[in-house]
Amino acid sequence: MKKTTGLSVAAALMAMVPPGVRQGAWAAGSDAPEKPNLKIGFIPLTDCASVVMASVKGFDKKYGITITPSKEASWAAVRDKLVNGELDAAHVLYGLIYGVQLGIGGPKKDMAVLMAINNNGQGITLSNQLKDKGVTGGAGLARLVKAEPREYTFAQTFPTGTHAMWLYYWLATYGINPFKDVKNIVVPPPQMVANMRVGNMDGFCVGEPWNQRAIFDKIGFSAATSQDVWVNHPEKVVGTTDEFVQKYPNTARAMTMAILEASKYIDTMTNRTEVAKIISEKSYVNAPFDVIEDRMLGQYENGLGKKWQDPNYMKFYNGGAVNFPYLSDGMWFLTQHKRWGLLKEHPDYLGVAKKVNKIALYKEAATQVKVPLPKSEMRSSKLIDGVMWDGKNPKAYADSFKIKA
Repeated sequence: MKKTTGLSVAAALMAMVPPGVRQGAWAAGSDAPEKPNLKIGFIPLTDCASVVMASVKGFDKKYGITITPSKEASWAAVRDKLVNGELDAAHVLYGLIYGVQLGIGGPKKDMAVLMAINNNGQGITLSNQLKDKGVTGGAGLARLVKAEPREYTFAQTFPTGTHAMWLYYWLATYGINPFKDVKNIVVPPPQMVANMRVGNMDGFCVGEPWNQRAIFDKIGFSAATSQDVWVNHPEKVVGTTDEFVQKYPNTARAMTMAILEASKYIDTMTNRTEVAKIISEKSYVNAPFDVIEDRMLGQYENGLGKKWQDPNYMKFYNGGAVNFPYLSDGMWFLTQHKRWGLLKEHPDYLGVAKKVNKIALYKEAATQVKVPLPKSEMRSSKLIDGVMWDGKNPKAYADSFKIKA
């Protein structure tokens, strides 16, 4: 491209960006996006909504970029395409980004978390065959595994990912070692229900709508939600490579701003029916609208006759509390990777989190779109077993668990 053409394109892009967004000057005297066209990967899950809606509702154009959502087949595919540059960024598992950063579960490459996408809204589903044995939850499962030994098989979506960690934590809370007492396998999210239908697994942990779909199809029941394991837990993030952020800082910030705007939109509850309809389409999640909408509205059923309104449903914004890339959140996944033997030695927990989570860039983006910032880059939470996580002593925390690899 000739230099004059490049300048005219940049000028055109600048004209598209609201004046308030142009007040700062971060790169070469301009904060116009260096790369206007972006391919962002996603997996067919309810929590891909913010990437989809950023594109569908035009929040991307507002910040001088065009987002093309790219439907991917598996988390391994997302990982590989991020690493080799086929995808600019992705809706991706928090723990996957950290796994790639440390070279566990695949190639090693410096990665970046730009923002968190959602809290809550995943689940653990057990098969009707277990229900027929009297199992309704973790305690009953533990009794059955002990009383009737066999190869019980549980599926998660990626070895270092969020679903693996929720599943392992939940099983261990009830005294079940996820590596010694049962077998665990990896299955892409959209394939979970089909695999349970043909008897390939006793249970799985996955994001919505696939837990609700198992109930809808009458092949399983909800033993727990991920918010039962950890209320307001970190889940998906906008992930990319550190190389992308260094090369295209303005683009990374504009992308964060667009997805923050979409997050606000989705968390306005009157918009959620519309969002559910859009993401239910074949090009996105490809699941019945009703299956998606109910749990997006916090309307839960467990397939055992219980229905309830869950205040800890999937949240995409929650006044900005969802989206901040807390250092302690990233560190928690590292503690679990160490707990389960994915990491042989203790990493530099805080150092890795500070490198991966692009907090300065996030703060710039959040300030521009008027998203409140927390007082601290760490947060504390009590998990299902009553143990508090605050990020202050990650080594001791990782070593403290009775059940581990």
